[in-house]
Amino acid sequence: MSQHASRRRTVAVVLAGGTGERVGLSIPKQLLKIAGKSILEHTLWAFENAPDVDDVLVMMAPDHTAAAERIVARAGLRKVVKVVAGGATRSATTRLAIEAAGALPAAGEDCNLLLHDAVRPLVSQRVIKECVGALDRYRAVDVAIPSSDTVVVTRTHGGDGEFVTAIPDRSRLRRGQTPQGFRLSTIRRAHELAAADPAFHATDDCAVVLTYLPDVPVHVVRGDESNTKVTDPVDVFIADKLFQLATSTTPDEGSEEFYRERLAGRTLLVFGGSYGIGADIARLAEGYGARVHALGRSTTGTHVERPDQVDDAFARAYAETGRIDYVVNTAGVLRIGRLDETGDDAVREAFEVNYLAPVNIARTAFKYLSESRGQLLLFTSSSYTRGRAEYSLYSSTKAAMVNLTQALADEWAADGVRVNCVNPERTATPMRTRAFGQEPEGSLLTSESVARSSLDVLLSGMTGHVIDVRRQDPTAGADGRAW
Repeated sequence: MSQHASRRRTVAVVLAGGTGERVGLSIPKQLLKIAGKSILEHTLWAFENAPDVDDVLVMMAPDHTAAAERIVARAGLRKVVKVVAGGATRSATTRLAIEAAGALPAAGEDCNLLLHDAVRPLVSQRVIKECVGALDRYRAVDVAIPSSDTVVVTRTHGGDGEFVTAIPDRSRLRRGQTPQGFRLSTIRRAHELAAADPAFHATDDCAVVLTYLPDVPVHVVRGDESNTKVTDPVDVFIADKLFQLATSTTPDEGSEEFYRERLAGRTLLVFGGSYGIGADIARLAEGYGARVHALGRSTTGTHVERPDQVDDAFARAYAETGRIDYVVNTAGVLRIGRLDETGDDAVREAFEVNYLAPVNIARTAFKYLSESRGQLLLFTSSSYTRGRAEYSLYSSTKAAMVNLTQALADEWAADGVRVNCVNPERTATPMRTRAFGQEPEGSLLTSESVARSSLDVLLSGMTGHVIDVRRQDPTAGADGRAW
């Protein structure tokens, strides 16, 4: 990590001293996994990837420093120089961070210090860059966004509850985020003064500067709505969905060169590749130079419910190309009817094709994908969110694909294997036509649009996601893909 002579060194401090009490966990919330990685790791990667950040310090809950050190080592985060046990309060942790930053050999007295909540894993590169840039001119920087809600001031009156006493002008109100940035000498002096004040109380570090160094202006950098803080149980769900949105749009989306650069020479196995979505994935990938093995009953005689045939398909592909980068399973059967009227053979077929087959494909795929650090892509159905009458076997086995995806993404994260699941809206495929007959034109997705979105997922860095693919709407791109 080299420091440019023309700029001040920047140390990012990730404050990870909180607990999981408010989200109902027995572990600190920063260790909770979202999108295949702990929240802490997502946050650390944001600073690892920031060109203007030189060093990273992690201030961790005292009983969990070893867990943080394992995350850093496993992820190969080169900018993290130390994991330090945090204090009993936010202010105590900041003072320990100031001391640790000042002790870094290359930091210097007036390095930049960015203080960031570990549970804000979606901080953008723009925000980090603008914070560092603002510290060239100012000694203290905050990040904030306008308040979309009206804020009211209340007081409690005896046992009668709360009463509104003021409604501030919303146009001047902002919601604070992190990082907060300071010159090291500035924040150090502010905390020295605060420590000497027996009445000291502050909720964040900019408040410490405002209170004890009132002559130091605090500049505001515009934040992002997505820079959300994981505090309550609902925040876990929101953060997971935001990661899905943030990572499901591939850079240079739609560029032919983008797909060719990333698919040429790669090996792709598509089970269920005889027709429909699977056949379109195979055709598109092959057009970009991938070495594709499209496998299906009607074309290659491959029965996905037969483990021996699945193993043979992997072995042949590996022998031919020397690698397997992507494995896709679109195979499935859909039989309409009441469960109490469904015969044993139909039940067995649904279970074997829709559930056991993906399980066996995954088991065999692991050794190949761990070698290439590739991805397994499964498919679910919108019916996974709520079982539907008349096709209970299909919807229940598709719900199992979601759980399988999330579990395997967690199990295989340390091995570099990504696992995702595509959830297409109603799609025009031969399987659907056999089950439901002809449906109104324009009411269904095309299998090619789902296939294109599936390639985007394969080429993304995400893992553990269920990616919804829907028909074109006002927010969709020109090619009809919506996320």
